Amino acid sequence: MASGWIGMPHFRTVAFVGLALAASQPLSAQQAGVGTPLVASAQRTDAQPVIDGRPDEDAWQAAPVMTGFIQREPNDGALASERTEVRLLYDADAIYIGVWAYDSRADQIVPGEAIRDYEVTDADAVIMVFDTFKDEQNGFVFGTTPAGIEYDGQVASAGSGGGFFLGGGSNSQRRFQAGAGGGFNKNWDGSWEVAATQDGEGWYAEFRVPFNTLRYGSSADEWGFNISRRVRRLNEEAFWSAVPREFNLYRLDFAGVISGLEPPVRRAVTVTPYVLGSSARDYAAGDIEFDQNGDVGGEAKAQITQGLTLDVTVNTDFAQVEVDDAQVNLTRFPLLFPEKRPFFLENAGFFTVGGGGVDLFFSRKIGIDSGAPVAIKGGGRLSGRAAGLNIGLLHLQTDGLIAGSDRNSYSVARVAKELPSRSRIGGLFTDRRSDLTQDDNQVYAMDAQVGLGDQVTLTSYFARTETSSVGSDEAFDVTANVTTRSFRGNATIQQVGQNFDPQIGFAPRRGHRYYQVFGLYNIRPNSVFRELRPHVSYFTYLNRSDVADQGFEISSRLHIDNHWEWASGMEMHTGANYVTEGLYQEFDIRGVDVTVPAGMYEGWEAAVVFFTDQSRAVSFNSRFNWGAFLSGNKRTSSGDITYRYSDRSSITAALAYNDVALPEGEFTATLSSVKLGYFFTPRLYVQGLVQYSTQVDQWSTNLRLGWLNTAGTGLFIVYNDVQGFDTLQGPQGRSVFVKFTRQFNVAGF
Repeated sequence: MASGWIGMPHFRTVAFVGLALAASQPLSAQQAGVGTPLVASAQRTDAQPVIDGRPDEDAWQAAPVMTGFIQREPNDGALASERTEVRLLYDADAIYIGVWAYDSRADQIVPGEAIRDYEVTDADAVIMVFDTFKDEQNGFVFGTTPAGIEYDGQVASAGSGGGFFLGGGSNSQRRFQAGAGGGFNKNWDGSWEVAATQDGEGWYAEFRVPFNTLRYGSSADEWGFNISRRVRRLNEEAFWSAVPREFNLYRLDFAGVISGLEPPVRRAVTVTPYVLGSSARDYAAGDIEFDQNGDVGGEAKAQITQGLTLDVTVNTDFAQVEVDDAQVNLTRFPLLFPEKRPFFLENAGFFTVGGGGVDLFFSRKIGIDSGAPVAIKGGGRLSGRAAGLNIGLLHLQTDGLIAGSDRNSYSVARVAKELPSRSRIGGLFTDRRSDLTQDDNQVYAMDAQVGLGDQVTLTSYFARTETSSVGSDEAFDVTANVTTRSFRGNATIQQVGQNFDPQIGFAPRRGHRYYQVFGLYNIRPNSVFRELRPHVSYFTYLNRSDVADQGFEISSRLHIDNHWEWASGMEMHTGANYVTEGLYQEFDIRGVDVTVPAGMYEGWEAAVVFFTDQSRAVSFNSRFNWGAFLSGNKRTSSGDITYRYSDRSSITAALAYNDVALPEGEFTATLSSVKLGYFFTPRLYVQGLVQYSTQVDQWSTNLRLGWLNTAGTGLFIVYNDVQGFDTLQGPQGRSVFVKFTRQFNVAGF
């Protein structure tokens, strides 16, 4: 496709090779601003502490103290307003972390909700990260709140990735919370313990993290480490090893060091079997009675080396995984939903390549077809670190969605070399094959990232797909990001060929060239507001396919906005968008009897967002967009209100209402939901989600009881009910699942 490149035929090759060469060279300028790291000593102990949230054993008192925390927010560089002490112990099996979070207003401590992975920014919390390979890019995160919850995840690419993407076709609630090419994988669940207590002087926490939960080099005697504390009533965040305001805990080049560790060289093997019973009836498919089924399966995990893990799965089932939140989609393009299934989550960042709305590998394409589960018969994954490389190998086989349909095999191979200063170079290969229709699809890709100093990151990838039915095509992306204390900026150029088809990836738009620019200033007033963030951005998709004239503008948006943040965390956003939508063919809006003819549509819309302090017992969120939409106009009003009773229960009611008036027809699209939860303990809970969508003509109910053991295993009872209410009148589907899964350590040598 020589006609598609910018200015010269080989721009894509020059851009990628330039980044790769830069990434392969040490950049002395990249180390500017990173001083001598703080060093903490871990004390060996023969007396294992009891993990009860009361760090009062003698071993704790004998360990060196880490204190002197430095604020990141609100007063960057100032001493923390409340005293925090941290001590580290270890033995042959685990590392122990004791935290003393003293508070002069202990009566105002915010515990948050007592459920695993609750959003810790809305509560008092301590969160730590271990950079076990000391590569300043990858890490394991563990945290808790005064409620004693388990909060964990994995950091990849120093918490950044493929850039700040503005174009449509993605979903902000995705697997990685920061960036498309890496970030923080909050959905990973490790096997570890924590407990917390509280008294009149503050709150306290004890952690036990087994060495076999972590991955590290066989000769590691120093790990990167940092820990932060959040005092929610002050909206304050402070770090043991100071991190500038413009970055966060995941910027591991600002972490300190743990010395004195003697992690064991050990190979652990665990198995996690499950038993499942279900009763289900698909009314929409014409089932006349409930179908009762029983099933068994499970997974096994073996440490090939201290840094490399083999996972094997047989007859995989994810009945216990929470359902996706429904979305209203009035666009021409699909939405991206996050991966939540446990098998795919460990080291997920090692497999991730892409950016700018294109993921070259997206695991939700395996075992899910149009939102319905597809049986995964089995497979394996080898992932981790070997010979100084990040390695990810994956192979899975699935049945078809219905009897007689295609059975598929999926293979993925990923290798990357981490280099100094947030830099890397890597490659990716994916392959999907069907044993019935004999169609196949492959992706070949290379990617690179270069960090320049603390503030500039350049990323790029070049990819080619080959598909038996349509042939081959290419895509590339080059992105530059800059982050300083007072400014954040981004520029992207991307091209995706018309026949570029990553079938184990996610590419919502094809056949385009994409440009993006973004700039934001941080202003700290002396009164009223903590921060103002005026910003402007622009993106455009220009046609590069044969469905319309070359350069035809498919979509664009000019966005002008300011965020007004108060000290409590309450915010208001006030902005305006100039939106252009070019329809090269008529568009049938999903779920309504309205067809918009081909043409160029443009106009202004106003945008207002307001949300209160999310840590309060009652909190509120709202969003309003009013203005031009295709050939007419649209008013979107959405909001939710949450009530929390201590740390034991919460209920959230949400409503999104779209009122659309077009010359071709008028309609409304409504989405409402109620979420509720009762948390007996951090490991025993009941949750419910009821959703109502006029666009898909359904009510849906999901009720879950979870009694957790370690690493997300345990007993789960799940009830699902789907009802049609207009055209689809009556029940559409109903099911009950009972699943029990347990992790067993079967070998350690």
